[in-house]
Amino acid sequence: MTVERLIRIFAGLFVLASLALGVLVNPHFLWFTAFVGLNLFQSGLTRLCPLEAVLRRLGVRSGGTACASQ
Repeated sequence: MTVERLIRIFAGLFVLASLALGVLVNPHFLWFTAFVGLNLFQSGLTRLCPLEAVLRRLGVRSGGTACASQ
């Protein structure tokens, strides 16, 4: 897996988990969904992504795109 793919997987997982928590536990968990969306937005504009830095330090390879078949 590449850094780009893992970032999309993590973002999708966090959005789905926070939506489920917001519906099933407490509506305040929806703020976490908004935080993830805001982080994705700023990452698209600035190309600065904290998760990318963490994954690269862990040795995950970069390259390709999340939508490319490998």
